[in-house]
Amino acid sequence: MSDVQQRIDQLVKSHDVVLFMKGTASFPMCGFSGRAVQILKACGVDPKRLVTVNVLEDPEIRQGIKEYSNWPTIPQLYVRGEFVGGSDIMMEMYESGELQQLLGASNS
Repeated sequence: MSDVQQRIDQLVKSHDVVLFMKGTASFPMCGFSGRAVQILKACGVDPKRLVTVNVLEDPEIRQGIKEYSNWPTIPQLYVRGEFVGGSDIMMEMYESGELQQLLGASNS
């Protein structure tokens, strides 16, 4: 595993909720990242529990996360070390109530 993969692995496994995104939670730099943050807020995720990683600040992470998850796009959501998906999957899961259950389980 490369250094970048190890850094990503460490981030994902040491926090309950991690969102790799373009920009920050308070200043998303793309519509999909903004939507991902809004979905997490709508699910009641405590901003203190949410760890965001701005891939625009680190080209190695930006490329490495795509290889880590074998998923070509950003944002990417991880909950308790498991890859959930991007903003489209998050929206589908939110609309079905599945995302709230997944995130709610990490609140307890």
